[in-house]
Amino acid sequence: MIGRVVEIATDGTHLAVDRGFMTVSRERERVGQVALDDISALVVHGHGATFSANLVARLSERGTPMVICGANHASVSMLWPADGHHEQGMRMQAQADAPKPLGKRLWRDLVRAKVSVQADVLDAVGERAGALRDLAKSVRSGDPENIEAQAARRYWPLMMGENFSRDRGAPGINAMLNYGYMVLRAATARSIIAAGLHPSLSIHHQSRGTALRLADDLMEPFRPHVDIVVRRMDEAGAGDLDRDVKARLAAVTTLDLEGPKGASTLQTCIDRLALSLAQVYLGERDRLIFPGPALPLATAGGGLS
Repeated sequence: MIGRVVEIATDGTHLAVDRGFMTVSRERERVGQVALDDISALVVHGHGATFSANLVARLSERGTPMVICGANHASVSMLWPADGHHEQGMRMQAQADAPKPLGKRLWRDLVRAKVSVQADVLDAVGERAGALRDLAKSVRSGDPENIEAQAARRYWPLMMGENFSRDRGAPGINAMLNYGYMVLRAATARSIIAAGLHPSLSIHHQSRGTALRLADDLMEPFRPHVDIVVRRMDEAGAGDLDRDVKARLAAVTTLDLEGPKGASTLQTCIDRLALSLAQVYLGERDRLIFPGPALPLATAGGGLS
């Protein structure tokens, strides 16, 4: 079964554990439960919500991140386990010792992949993406020309409209993007931890206040999948970040992408990417594993067909 991103958005909710389930209670009355093994990430959005230490421990045993969100629907804290992959020490050491030229080459590949996926989603919504494909081919080691930013300047007006401006504090489309990226960031952090890597040891991102810099690196090629879901919902008239919108954004991790052996969920593709990064650091492989485009029958947020 594909794990679910579970969100708790109601104040006064208490979360605990009972016989392998996370229980959800309000005013001491149980209102729901979810099997711990079915949770890929827990997002706590209700500021008055409480949870037991036992729940945190049981989620950590499974490598399941718990994300605490702020008022702008972006994550402000994430709990991740102290114990991880059986080769964690060796992999983290190789990650820390990675030479700068390798990091620059990895960032080149991530930017190429991101810009290529931006072109794919523009094609899927009927926009002209040829300029982005040309930009993707021109990315050099370390992206010294900042092709990522050049692509963004062309991409956003085509994807969200000429008057759109990416503003993390704004409502509407921006709030939906914030929430979708938060889900994606949590999913990526989970994959990084499962691969025995440290989420703070980045390839490119250097923000001092961010503890999940590697997640910010690895999620880049998957961001456009959130973007197209948001565009589809905006076209359908979704203006508020309500329960249905959140559910569709949380489902982005279940989108089917082309994989090396057929269709794979987006979460599985992130898992493969993180594991391939660990293998690159150890010298076991030369390149990262990226998925192909979303399949036509993908359904999250209204689908890509």
